[in-house]
Amino acid sequence: MPELANLAAQGTLPGILRQLSGLGSCTHPIRLDGHRTEYDLDTATGEIGRILQHLDSTSLPAGQLLVRCNNRRTTRCPACAEVYRRDTFHLITAGLRGGKGTPEQVGTHPRVFATFTAPGFGPVHNRRTDGRPCRCGLHHDQDDDPLGTPLNPDTYDYEAAVLWNAHAGALWQRFSIYLRREVAKRAGLSQRRLRDYARVSFAKVAEYQKRGAVHFHAVIRIDGPEGGNTPPPAWATAELLTDAIETAATKVRVDGPVIDGRTHTFTFGRQLDVRTIRSADFNDGQELTERAVAAYIAKYATKGAETATGALDRPLKFVAELAQLDISDHARQLIRTAWALGARKDLEHLRLRAWAHMLGFRGHFSTKSRRYSTTLGALRNARAEWRRAQAATNEPAPETTYVLAHWVFAGTGLSDAEAWLAASADLAPGTEGEPTRD
Repeated sequence: MPELANLAAQGTLPGILRQLSGLGSCTHPIRLDGHRTEYDLDTATGEIGRILQHLDSTSLPAGQLLVRCNNRRTTRCPACAEVYRRDTFHLITAGLRGGKGTPEQVGTHPRVFATFTAPGFGPVHNRRTDGRPCRCGLHHDQDDDPLGTPLNPDTYDYEAAVLWNAHAGALWQRFSIYLRREVAKRAGLSQRRLRDYARVSFAKVAEYQKRGAVHFHAVIRIDGPEGGNTPPPAWATAELLTDAIETAATKVRVDGPVIDGRTHTFTFGRQLDVRTIRSADFNDGQELTERAVAAYIAKYATKGAETATGALDRPLKFVAELAQLDISDHARQLIRTAWALGARKDLEHLRLRAWAHMLGFRGHFSTKSRRYSTTLGALRNARAEWRRAQAATNEPAPETTYVLAHWVFAGTGLSDAEAWLAASADLAPGTEGEPTRD
């Protein structure tokens, strides 16, 4: 490899290895050109003093500043996706047993694990839990390609399937309002007065089913009036919460567009699963523990439509690209439907062409209510502070600094030599150090 030989001759290999190690095995880093200068600042006079640090991209071994892509998708960057998964795990765990700024007493509050599915859009190949064969007459294995695909593609309601995904986020938002209403009703309170006695908190992730429809996994908890810092009232139980969830999920609906005289209305599917955390009815009889719930939810935070349906992990520029892509016919038709609907003026607000690769879903994959626990941003900042502390010298830091920086995008990815060096050095995710572990 000529590039590698040139780097060896220039004596820059050790420096490049050090620069690559800071990426934690990110396979598609962002490359930046520019500079950053940090000055000492006199707070009394406002005068800029000596230069404390100066970084110029041209002086770096790779010739540019390399920063993590921070892509949450496993198919795009396994290393960054693993960091995202760990952060999600800690965020969910903190809301179940405390930590990361959340009091430990939340572990005693009523909390459930709920799964909300999409309605049916036509019969699909499936694996029945009662041992009977699929409607096609066969017993499918777990990895069979037909699973989730329509028994009759000509009659499958692709239009409704795409529009369901596009409205799933709005449906969840309305459900959260209905849920608080139902909790208040069971407590004999108005929705406004409920805030003086209790708060409903949640954290959820979106997952694609094999058929390409989004459904939600959520941890839902009842706290006292100040959130996790205060105990819930005596009437707040897991049973009350479960009943409120089931009623709210049945009542909630979102009105969609009218297309060619057909009115679309969106609701959750009939398959609603609500289980009290630390019960014995999860995962083939295993206990539904806090750790099991957090691990289960975090697993789906790094997966999209490409994992479940064999669709795409990046946007399309032209629908003609589909002809060259190795994807399932079912995924191809869902994407084509989203693209066609995206051309309608009355559906511009759904941005279906921009999100055709996501089969119409444009919501955040991982969301939470404000009082549930810490945030992903806080976890990232804590990790960055920990790394800075590890690299800090014994020299006392100035009280105030003034920073001038200018960076411009210069590309993405690693050169062939950089990729070979990163793979040879086995720079596994997390080698750069972080303060928390699973």
